[in-house]
This record gives sequence, C-alpha cells and structure tokens, in this order.
Amino acid sequence: MTRTFHSESPAPPLDVTDAPTHPARAVLAETFGYGEFRPGQEKVIGHLLAGRSAAAVFPTGGGKSLCYQIPALLLPGLTLVVSPLIALMKDQIDQLTRRGVAAGRLDSTLSWDEVRALMDNIRQGNLRLLYVAPERFNNERFREAISRVQVSLFAVDEAHCVSEWGHNFRPDYLKLAAFGKLCGAERTLALTATATPKVLDDICRGFDIAPECAVRTGFHRENLTLRFTPVQAADRDALLRERLTSGPPGPTIVYVTLQKTAEDVAEALIRAGLPALAYHAGLEDAQRTRVQDWFLESKDAVVVATIAFGMGIDKSDIRKVVHYNLPKSLENLAQEIGRAGRDGQPAICEILTCTDDLLALQNFAYGDTPDLDAVRSLLADLARSSESPDAMELSLYDLSARHDIRMLVVRTLLTYLELDGYLKAGTPIYAEYELRPLVAIEEILSRFAGERREFLRGIFQQARKAKIWHHLDLETASQALRAPRDRLIRALDYLAEQGLLELKAAGLRHPYRWLRQPDDLDAMAQSLHQRTLERETREIARLDQVLTLAAHDGCQTAFLAEHFGEHLPHPCGHCSWCENGEKPTPLFPPTPVHLDEVSLRRSASLRREIKDLSSPRALARFLTGLPSPRLTRGKLKSHPLFGAFAHVPFAEVLRRVEGKEERGLTAVVKLDR
Repeated sequence: MTRTFHSESPAPPLDVTDAPTHPARAVLAETFGYGEFRPGQEKVIGHLLAGRSAAAVFPTGGGKSLCYQIPALLLPGLTLVVSPLIALMKDQIDQLTRRGVAAGRLDSTLSWDEVRALMDNIRQGNLRLLYVAPERFNNERFREAISRVQVSLFAVDEAHCVSEWGHNFRPDYLKLAAFGKLCGAERTLALTATATPKVLDDICRGFDIAPECAVRTGFHRENLTLRFTPVQAADRDALLRERLTSGPPGPTIVYVTLQKTAEDVAEALIRAGLPALAYHAGLEDAQRTRVQDWFLESKDAVVVATIAFGMGIDKSDIRKVVHYNLPKSLENLAQEIGRAGRDGQPAICEILTCTDDLLALQNFAYGDTPDLDAVRSLLADLARSSESPDAMELSLYDLSARHDIRMLVVRTLLTYLELDGYLKAGTPIYAEYELRPLVAIEEILSRFAGERREFLRGIFQQARKAKIWHHLDLETASQALRAPRDRLIRALDYLAEQGLLELKAAGLRHPYRWLRQPDDLDAMAQSLHQRTLERETREIARLDQVLTLAAHDGCQTAFLAEHFGEHLPHPCGHCSWCENGEKPTPLFPPTPVHLDEVSLRRSASLRREIKDLSSPRALARFLTGLPSPRLTRGKLKSHPLFGAFAHVPFAEVLRRVEGKEERGLTAVVKLDR
C-alpha cells in the first residue's frame, strides 16, 4: 500500500478516547515557560495522550523534544528516549534537571556506581525520562530490567536511521521496533528532521504508526536565504574569507568533509584575523567540549567543522552556515542549514559549490562496499563457528580485519541475517578485564576470609601482569577456577566499587547462534552483496541530487521542500535562482583527471605480488587511497602507489583494473539539469 503524507497531516476526528491537551498546555507554561506550542507539537502530543503511537517530522530546531518531554510528565510510567547522540542527551538532561524534571541517561561514559544508582531510581519509579543509545538494547541485563518497568512512551529520535532509504542508516535501529514491543511500551513516538515520504513510510511501517498519526510540519523557513555559489577549488579560500568578513555579523558554522580540511581552513581564517576554531571527531573530548562551549557563549565565533558538530547544539542566533565542501545529501544539507536562524531573524545558508568535491564523496561511498568474495568468506566463517554446540562469540573487530569488511558493514550484514531469521544475537560480553590494584594485593586479600579470599587470590593469580595493568582472560580464568564468569565479574565489580582497584573491560565479544542456516551459502552471499551494491547506488544518487539542486532551473527552496514532501505554492524569493532573476546558476566543470598509464601497468603486478590486493575492488581501493581493514593491517598505506589515483573516480579505476574498456577519464558531473 502506498501512503501519501502532507504537511500537517490531519488527525482523525476526536472521539471519547481522545485526551484533551489542556493539561499539556499547563505543563508547557508551568514547566517549560512557553505560552504557545510550535506547529505540530500539540497534534503529536494529542495523539500520544490518547494512547496512539505517532511520528513527528519537524525541521531542525522545530521543537521535537517537547513532544515526548511533556507527555513524560503527564503519563504514569517511564518515558524511554532512544538517541544516538550522547551530547544531545547530556544537554537535554541538564535542562530538564534545572526545571525540576527527574531525568537520566544510560551511556558508556557512566561509572559503575552511576549505572547502579540510575537503575535503582528506575526500579523505584523515581525517574520520568531515561535516555539511552540504541546499542543499549543489545544488553540482556538492561532489557530484563526495563521489562519490569511500566514504559508509557518509547520515543525514538533520529528515526530516519531505521530506513535503508534514509541518509544515515544504522543497523541497530532496525531492531528498535521489536525492542519497544519487548519492553511492553504502551505507545511509540518516532522523531526526525529529515524524512522523505518514502522514509516516513518505512518509519510508520516499522513502528506500527497509523499514517494519519504522522505529523509533518512545513520544511520551509522564510528567514533562511539559500545560496549556491559556484567556485573553483583554487578560489574557494579567498571566497570564504570574503563571505565571513562581509554581510551581517554573527556566529557562523563552516562545514567541511575531512578532519584535515577543518584544521587547515581554521588556521587560514585565524591568520586572516577571524575568531575561528576547528571541530571534528578526531579531537580529544575535552577539546571538543571547549570549542563547543566557546561557540555557544560567543557572538562572533566561527567553527570550522565536520558533520560531527551541530547535533544537540542549542544556539538560536547562528547567522551563517557555509558549506565549504558539498554536503553528502539533501538530507544532510537540510539538517545542517536548519541550525541557522532559529531565533527567527534572517540568516544566510551558502553552499560554495565546487564540483571537484564530488570525487572524494563518491569514493567514500564506494569504499564501504565489500567484495563478493569477502562476504562469502564471512558467511563461511560463521558457518564453521556454528559447529560448536555453544553460541558463537564474535569479535566484530576481528571479523572486519579478517574479511576486509568495514566494521559498520559487518554489523549491517549480521543484522540482515538476524532480521531474516537466520541468526539470534545475545548480550555482548567482554572477553578480558584489565585491572589495576589501588592498594597492595595482599591488603585486598586480608579483607576477606576463607573461600572468598582463596577465590580472589585465584583471580589475581590468573591475571597476567604488565607494567601497570593486570590482564585477565575471563574464559580461561573461569575454567581454571571452575567458577561461572558472572561470579568473576561480580567479584571484580565489588572490588572496584570499594575503591580497591580500577577496572576496565576489553575485548568485546558479540554472542550469536544460528536459528537456521541458509540452504545455499553462496546464494546468500550473492543476496547480501547485492544489498551492499544497492546501498552504494543510493549513496551515489544522493550525491547527484545535491548538484541537481545547485544547478536547478527553478526555485531551489521549493525543490528542497518538495524532496521532503512539502509543496510551496510559489517561489521563495530568496534562493540563488530567485535572486538571480529566476535563472539557473551554471556550475564550473570539474577539473579534468588523467590516469597515469605507467602507474596503472605497475599496479597490475600488485595483484599477483600482494595477496591483500588480489581482488579488483581491493586494488581499486588501494590505488584511490581508500583505507580498508586489510590495507591498514598490512601497512600498505605506506606503499608508494597507495593513493596514486586519488584524483581519479573510483568507478573508473575499478573498470580499468577489471580490464574493462576505458570510458574517458573526466569526473562525470551532469551540469545540464
């Protein structure tokens, strides 16, 4: 069945089961200090208070969080909020705590004591909202604990991640709907800022949400000016400086693709006298926090950032968002420009459109696709592991390295097998604990007597001592001491709780067992590989859509709104096309690229000489400078031919190493749109 979603989808007529929203209005005013709801909020909250599941597709900064925070204070049980963004969790919990709302988060940054105290509060009913990452549902102890609690609302943020048609597919999201049912959630709320009609259809189907309960508010914001400015790579830095020193002043985000670009551009802006800092995932946590706090407090700061920056940033006065590099998709573009002008004042969103950027972005997409032989070997490995009567304990890191498949893709393939009924996942466990005694071991032992003392002595004897840390293999120690691993873990947790030692878990293992094996492993490999190729095709198409928008002969704001299911009745008046006299903006053609035939002939021998480069796709990744687990492990990135064709489209290099006919080596960008 095809579903059609319109702006502000009408709700069904109210009946006796519908809850009035005046209690929600009271909470809005008394707890959050707002006089009126934003568009769509009251409709979503009304569905939830009436006992219906709902979806909210609001633009970035459109007030999605209130759609679950207000019901959390009106419904009797716990509201469980799933979000992949730790920074967003921390920010929202800080705000809720200041307003007197009991909220907590469960993530990897918490200590053992903090986790225990939090779970005690949940069991005692002291918490109104609990924020967790989607990966938390892989933990059997968490699922067990949460199943004993009344979960009135299961809210899933970034819900577009559930759809393979979405721009940020995450395999863990595919299982969230089942987890919601497992914990007995009475209603579900799926939230996103970037869902096309097709993605919203996937969301509603996955979470069993009626189409009439999917509320989409208008994407278009009158205060945002959307500009596409064609530029050649050599002129881009000068143009950026000009843009940042002209026009209305105010806080600015400059988005780039690579971490190194963030550093280089920030340094160039500092030399030009601008208050700029770089932000990317490669920085230490403390540095990222300093940059974020500096930006939040400043009236003129410029942050040069990868897409790691912006999620959960609550700053309403951002006056400019500049894309130094092309965004990866229209969804990324919409999310990133949505951070500008949340105060309703005019803001400029400008994309410095350099067609040369397309090459690197396309190559990233190609780099995620494994070889068919790699998928075959992964499945064969899993089949061999199933010969043991016990569950397989898989290291995803080892699987990634052994089969030359990136970690996220390994997780995705395993999730496909799980959802198709072949595999069942268990609770992830740690194969090794690292411990550092904070007092002498004999002093620790002196606090215990009898069997408990001898048991602890046995644990320390089993631990391999290094310079600072002791390394304990849990499986080996369990067998040697003839004790279940749970007892070892409880004992070590207790010593850490008492401040007698510092404890770190290591060697994460993911238990899986076969429910049924495929009748034909080769056919299954072909099917799984085809799914990765389809993902690759979708990613390339998303990149092409960005240039289609840049060169569009029509209102670009209307084109972008239409992509997300909203029809504008007339041109916006403030995009490049409208400001340019309703004319399209011609883009500069990409720089012609040339493939060095001498280097190509030299590289042909590598397939015979280096086992890790024996497949065409592996060799193409190597030549275009795309890292993979096997290339990293084999230290091949230092080879003189690594990245020799980084300036050439991956698809062209792959065709050549496969021995197929040359098509002409120009980065293909369709400019006649």
